[in-house]
Amino acid sequence: MTARRVVVTGLGVICALGHNLAEVWCALRAGRSGIGPIRSLDVSNLRFQNGAEVREYDTGKHFGSGADLLDRFAQFALISAREAVADSGVTLTPELRENTAVVSGSCVGGQSTQDAGFVELYRQERGRVHPLTIPRTMANAGASHISVEFGTTGPAFTISTACSSANHAIGQAFRMVRSGEVDLAIAGGSEAPFSMGLLKAWEAIRVIAPDTCRPFSRDRRGMILGEGGAMLVLEPLERAEARGARIYGEIVGLGMSSDAGHITQPSVEGPARAMRAALRDAQLHPEQVGYINAHGTGTPGNDPTETRAIREVFGAHADRLAVSSTKSMHGHALGAAGALEAVATVMALHQGLLPPTANFIGPDPECDLDIITHRARAAQVECALSNSFAFGGLNAVLALRTHLR
Repeated sequence: MTARRVVVTGLGVICALGHNLAEVWCALRAGRSGIGPIRSLDVSNLRFQNGAEVREYDTGKHFGSGADLLDRFAQFALISAREAVADSGVTLTPELRENTAVVSGSCVGGQSTQDAGFVELYRQERGRVHPLTIPRTMANAGASHISVEFGTTGPAFTISTACSSANHAIGQAFRMVRSGEVDLAIAGGSEAPFSMGLLKAWEAIRVIAPDTCRPFSRDRRGMILGEGGAMLVLEPLERAEARGARIYGEIVGLGMSSDAGHITQPSVEGPARAMRAALRDAQLHPEQVGYINAHGTGTPGNDPTETRAIREVFGAHADRLAVSSTKSMHGHALGAAGALEAVATVMALHQGLLPPTANFIGPDPECDLDIITHRARAAQVECALSNSFAFGGLNAVLALRTHLR
């Protein structure tokens, strides 16, 4: 079968910037950061107190009495999938349900449920945990609940590759639609890392900023954890056009690589290989790319390394690339980060408006790229990359293109 063009027809998102696509895009285009004091638990004994939490979130509004079945991370997956499917306008016929894939990404899964169980077992010495601990904790809970909600009986699975999880998930879904293995895919990621055990683990690794996330900026001091979920509906161009669907853009390539090096320290070579692979898969020349949604964690190590990788891949064209990191606004949502950033990149292409890097206080000579700061930039860009580089040296890069008829 000839490879099919794969378009994005539905978007759904919930994160620190808002509870739906309209709210999140409004915050992104305004350069408004969702980072603030962590309110969901007492963090007075931590070295950091800020995070990018979903504010004013009412579980009962979305799930009623059934909320007990889902950990917070799975709730975010299902909420964003509901919005994406509704946004796409697709009718899930029995035949289409059999040919729909659900591919989700999550780094830590039901961490809040697991943490609560450990408190009951070890601190309170109750001798037993909640009977739904396993189905709430399992990393595939988001994908499973999406499949149940929409009655899809095609492939459904979860990918866990730390901070690259969602990009790997979206990329695999893209390839399944492109090859003809499925006719529709719901793909993205979700995460809810605000539990004391996990926050203590992040504190120990000393990469969290004490103030805020300032990617590519001088005086940056680290990343800020975030939470949320984002899902995309992917389908073949012909099917989307036949039903008159709104098309946000196309996914045209996936590049993956492994550093095969240090478990936590980034490399130049691995990310560069992934970016080259994405361009090769998409059959794009580097000069066609006008924007990169960078991994951009705001750590002293990542940002200069990513800068060097971009320069290695794009050469002189790197000076003409617009670059930003939306983690400065929605935080680093770990396994959901790539999905949040994919939504931001798709919307940037669709709207002709590139989101900025918030919290920027001045250039760093080691990050000598054209960093969009503070305010969105109007620009009609043909193609973009969305980068995700994970602990463990696992890299996934999506290549996206404005829809061209």
